Amino acid sequence: MSNNCCTSDGSCHTSAEIKSTYRVDGVGSAHCQGIVAKAVGGLDEITTVDVEIGTGLVTVTTATAPDEELDALIAKTVDEAGYDFAGRVPA
Repeated sequence: MSNNCCTSDGSCHTSAEIKSTYRVDGVGSAHCQGIVAKAVGGLDEITTVDVEIGTGLVTVTTATAPDEELDALIAKTVDEAGYDFAGRVPA
């Protein structure tokens, strides 16, 4: 039986996509949007990122469910980029 997700050595690759949204204060322009998107999108855990101007909503896609460790990593990254991390938005 052949399964498209498995390689010839028997390892399987999943393409789980879990979206989570965070709020970042101070994203008021395309310049700010680009800085936050580049910083957060550069994290290994993040596969895609979308940053909304004005609302500061940052939607990320990850392969695993977000946890406190990821939240802390995103918070640190946002802080280092010069913006205020306001936390994860409840689903």
